[in-house]
Amino acid sequence: MGASRLPAVAASGEEVGRDGVRQPGGEVHAWLPGQNQTVCGLALSRTRLRRFPHVPFDYSGTDVLTEADAVGWICPRCLAAAAGRRGKEKHGWVRESPRP
Repeated sequence: MGASRLPAVAASGEEVGRDGVRQPGGEVHAWLPGQNQTVCGLALSRTRLRRFPHVPFDYSGTDVLTEADAVGWICPRCLAAAAGRRGKEKHGWVRESPRP
């Protein structure tokens, strides 16, 4: 997995938005386009997860899902694996106040 590529979404369901674009629903996982499995190791073909290469996996562990959301569950293993690929966390952890 290349560190420069950002994960997209693979989901168990989908819904079509008002603009006519497919959006993920149900169980959501992180997936790197070009791979045949999610970042947590599930095979896309065996689990019948749908690919959404146009939707970035930009969820966080603090996201709150409600009944109004099409997404019902976000894979915690995918959250952990994808956390290092987002924003300033791309280079791993950084010590905020180093020792003298």
